[in-house]
Amino acid sequence: MKLAEVFERVVGRDANVEFLAYDDSRAGPAGADVTVEVKSPYAISYLAHAPGPVGLARAYVSGYLDVTGDMYTALSRMQSALGDLSWGQKGTLLRGILRDPLLRAATLTRLEPPPQEVRVNRLPLLSGLRHSKRRDAKVISHHYDVSNTFYEWVLGPSMAYTCACFPSEDATLEQAQFHKFDLVARKLELRKGMRLLDVGCGWGGMVMHAAREYGVRALGVTLSKQQAEWAQKAIAEAGLSELAEVRYLDYREVAEGDFDAVSSIGLTEHIGKGNLPSYFSFLYGKLRPGGRLLNHCITRPDDTEPSIRKEGFINRYVFPDGELEGPGHLISQMHDAGFEVRHEENLREHYAKTLTGWCRNLDDHWDEAVAEVGEGTARVWRLYMAGSRLGFDLNWIQLHQVLGVKLHDGGRSGMPLRPSFEPPSAG
Repeated sequence: MKLAEVFERVVGRDANVEFLAYDDSRAGPAGADVTVEVKSPYAISYLAHAPGPVGLARAYVSGYLDVTGDMYTALSRMQSALGDLSWGQKGTLLRGILRDPLLRAATLTRLEPPPQEVRVNRLPLLSGLRHSKRRDAKVISHHYDVSNTFYEWVLGPSMAYTCACFPSEDATLEQAQFHKFDLVARKLELRKGMRLLDVGCGWGGMVMHAAREYGVRALGVTLSKQQAEWAQKAIAEAGLSELAEVRYLDYREVAEGDFDAVSSIGLTEHIGKGNLPSYFSFLYGKLRPGGRLLNHCITRPDDTEPSIRKEGFINRYVFPDGELEGPGHLISQMHDAGFEVRHEENLREHYAKTLTGWCRNLDDHWDEAVAEVGEGTARVWRLYMAGSRLGFDLNWIQLHQVLGVKLHDGGRSGMPLRPSFEPPSAG
């Protein structure tokens, strides 16, 4: 059996994917809009030693396996190959491999993972206690200090690396990112003269929006030095330096207090389950009575699985030490820290649409991205963003916004009887 035929049997004949291999074998419908090509026996070595997503990622990131066509379409059609292979599929693959001397030799060779892979507790990056300040700084730098230019191409002018909120199906990504920041501002009921703390502020999108649109004095903090430098430059160019500031700082080191509002947009995923009580307690302590917290983060649909998958693709290549919790657990932790939760919503479909835009941006700037960060890193991002979009579409992961308030003495919340933050045009 030729190699392409083996892959077709594993993935399924109805996947509408054309398979090509270095042995000149071909399978699947000729001219399909998605082509998977095995370019070297080393791809099989990665798959043999790590069946499933990690092996596929290693083969793709290293360039031994290639995908032509839309990556999201390829992944959605090959779902059965992305999870752990069944024993029957493993047997089919193994029998096909053993018939080829080159492949037999390749399976006996254990290759080092691509340099883009972070191996848990084997590299200096992941030395130290998980979620210590020193280790968190290294983890954040690993992901965010790639290249501001690269992020500009992928994210677009908003430089917002978090889920957008689309006011309509035909809204552009930029319109949706503006709407997301404005939705957060309205949930926090920002008004001129207020003080906002934005933890994990990224490139300062929320900080600048609050200052520009609401006249709020906004402080953002990030553990990415490149983000902070980019944000401060953007703030100055926008003429917002009197109101907005971004610091290269761990949120736990913010000395100021008595803020009117706190926004946390895409930080909680990095906190760690064991640190959630202290995280929410710290944010609670930064607010004045009546102040609000808006927590916006990726979650999982339930709490039946471990919150961190140490050996998974995301932990190895994208977000080392990242942990996802169910929305119920997060809400309970907010309550236990003293917040009264007043509103919660799931923006899962919005994140799928956001990722669609980011994937399109990367494809449109592929050659420039490869020149800027290298082909291996660009491949990681192409795979990670398309896979994440699939995860949101299939409800493997979700995105929740939770609004809490720090009550006044006597239990007064200061909240309106009904939510007033969603304008009629978007409702």
